[in-house]
Amino acid sequence: MDSCQPDEKLDLAGVPCPQNSARTLIKLEGMDSGAMLEVIIDDGEPVKNVPPSVEEEGHRVVEKVRTGDRWKILIRRREE
Repeated sequence: MDSCQPDEKLDLAGVPCPQNSARTLIKLEGMDSGAMLEVIIDDGEPVKNVPPSVEEEGHRVVEKVRTGDRWKILIRRREE
């Protein structure tokens, strides 16, 4: 059962690619195994790039919700 309450939040609105992917991955690496991270990113390139980059590292995108020109991405850190 997924708890959709994030353990931490990261607001990357206005942060260009590839910095938003890199900062998301760095944040995830510092979190506990299985923890949830909520990331706010811009529409366009960021939402096309961030979810695949975190999934390549073994994390799981649980939810993607668009709010205006931003996206809220909920990511579960990979289990170790």
